[in-house]
Amino acid sequence: MVSGKSLIAGNWEEGQGSSFTSFSPLDGSKLNDYRGVNSSQVDRAVNAASEAYLVFKALDFDKRAAFIEDVASEVEALGDELLEVCNQETGLGIPRLTGERARTCGQLRAFASLIREGSWQQASIDTAIPDRKPLPRPDIRSILAPIGPVAVFSASNFPLAFSTLGGDTASALAAGNPVIVKGHPSHPATSELCARAIEKAIEKNNFPKAVFSLLQGADPLVSNELVKHPKIEAVGFTGSTHVGRTLFDQASSRPKPIPVFAEMGSANPLFILANAVKNRTSEIANGLAGSITLGTGQFCTKPGLVFMLTSADTEAFKGKLVAALEQIPDAVLLNANIKTGLQQKLTAYSNKSELLKLTGNTVGGGYLFTVSATDFIKNPELEEEVFGPAALIIECKDMDEMTKAASQLGGHLTGTIHTDNDEEAEKLKSILEEKVGRIIYNGFPTGVEVCPSMHHGGPYPSSTFAAATSVGTAAIKRFCKVVSYQNAPQGHLPEGLKNENPRGIMRLVNGKYSTSKI
Repeated sequence: MVSGKSLIAGNWEEGQGSSFTSFSPLDGSKLNDYRGVNSSQVDRAVNAASEAYLVFKALDFDKRAAFIEDVASEVEALGDELLEVCNQETGLGIPRLTGERARTCGQLRAFASLIREGSWQQASIDTAIPDRKPLPRPDIRSILAPIGPVAVFSASNFPLAFSTLGGDTASALAAGNPVIVKGHPSHPATSELCARAIEKAIEKNNFPKAVFSLLQGADPLVSNELVKHPKIEAVGFTGSTHVGRTLFDQASSRPKPIPVFAEMGSANPLFILANAVKNRTSEIANGLAGSITLGTGQFCTKPGLVFMLTSADTEAFKGKLVAALEQIPDAVLLNANIKTGLQQKLTAYSNKSELLKLTGNTVGGGYLFTVSATDFIKNPELEEEVFGPAALIIECKDMDEMTKAASQLGGHLTGTIHTDNDEEAEKLKSILEEKVGRIIYNGFPTGVEVCPSMHHGGPYPSSTFAAATSVGTAAIKRFCKVVSYQNAPQGHLPEGLKNENPRGIMRLVNGKYSTSKI
């Protein structure tokens, strides 16, 4: 039974702040009324998390890993209720949500395996050289350690995998940090069910209750108070550029600035070179139509900008793409704000004389526009993300114009190159290495694998830290700090820096990687 309350340091409490209402995107019907938390409740949640941090960070990795695995098991134990409630709040459909639940639990278990093995700590040891001349070298050792209480902001488009118990929460907990989640007001009941799952795992493992809190609310005051709280040490965010930048600025203006790892807007440019469009017209058109409209275009990796050379092959391709888009069934958007934002962007596109609308009469079928590269370069606002099933084809008169347009792009999460041995692909790749976090060849950016090599981040404005990823086990490094020890007794060192190396982890010892004892 969903209560509509917030979980604050182990206690379910009625919010004392502003009221908000959730609605079904399926038919617009009212679902539930809620009251968000107020400043005092935010303060209590963070203060309790700060106290819990001192206990949680000291737990050995086996206990922490078992806890995270229990969280995954408790999510699965929610069964059909979680899927049904989530579908009611998001309209994403049971099949999609079933897959997303599997991904959510899979990434939790991946982090449990990571911390149990231990090499993620990046332990580095330089042993003493007492007889070095002219001065002896001390024993110096460093390792990654937890950073402190982390605030996580749920995303609307992935109500499980990027929300209450999503990748930000999983990676922060794995690193040894308590987490305070700001629930997304579009799916508060889903957030509560997930919070109840982690509550059971906390009780089962006898962990401090304030290791996790869920704060409900739609008032920006809740977010502001959370980011500005002096005991919050880092922030994880997935959402719009506007909100992400607002949180970043707030965190930077604190007396003690903290990092905000924000994954924000991205239009994910896709380049189709001459040989590829000639040889694989139907294949690429059908794949691109599916990628543009996947999840009703509400994926952060949706390809929104498509660069092509003006040619007869391109004209044929556009016809195939339009036909494929018109075969996509209608679908729903996640909430009224997203629908309004999409309509505003489409109206702005329609009012631009430089753009030609190729198709787009329904939400599900997708919207496709085209513009010349010359006009695209003159109108930098056309590079901005359109959140929804829409894309813009940019027609370039030659490769020089295509590379010029690519060179003027801002930061994006991904860049895609479709090429069949086109000589120009290497130059384009070199440009994209400076513009995106992940380069895809002959594929589509939607579908982000959760694995150690995945990088889901990119230059600003796609994210605030180009080197940080919010997907994959490398995400754990965002919520760590480096601690170095000089001439420390063995008993004062963390496990990963001790001579015995009890887990046999990979360490950098005197400049060489080794799993051996010292």
